Amino acid sequence: MSHLTYEQRYTISVMLQSGYTQSKIAQTLNRDKSVISRELKRNCNLQTGNYSADLAHRKCTTRHVKKPKHKKLTPEIRAFIIEKLEDKLSPEQIVGYCKQNGIACVSHQWIYHLVWENKRRNGKLCKNLRSRGKPYKKRGEPRYVHRLNKKSISQRPAVVEQRRRIGDLEIDTVL
Repeated sequence: MSHLTYEQRYTISVMLQSGYTQSKIAQTLNRDKSVISRELKRNCNLQTGNYSADLAHRKCTTRHVKKPKHKKLTPEIRAFIIEKLEDKLSPEQIVGYCKQNGIACVSHQWIYHLVWENKRRNGKLCKNLRSRGKPYKKRGEPRYVHRLNKKSISQRPAVVEQRRRIGDLEIDTVL
């Protein structure tokens, strides 16, 4: 479920003042009793120990504002990444370098996204990758070329069945 709303916090406050248990409050709000318990521990007044919907909602909002956000690709980070790509570092190496030196950076997937976006705009960043922007060849693809005019083994001449000529023996060369 989602976070508690202000109205739900107000209901908790009123029911607590009326003497209801946490279990009964949880039933009324259709929540688990651990949600109510956690709400009371996190958001009650530390001096008085009382629960107020206004204070609880302010505390919750403050926590959400202070919560660490995802790092965004700022112009400074973009310039740093492009500089390191031109130094022939891979995206994984760039991220590792940033982590080791405490520099803000994005994930290696974002760096690849930046490179391929640049390539779509006829940029040259992909030339700095080890693959030089060549398409990735999947490992499971067959490496041999299919013959266009191949015949089935059932269509071979009857003389082959006698196996008297060189080349009539069946060995592991059949595709």
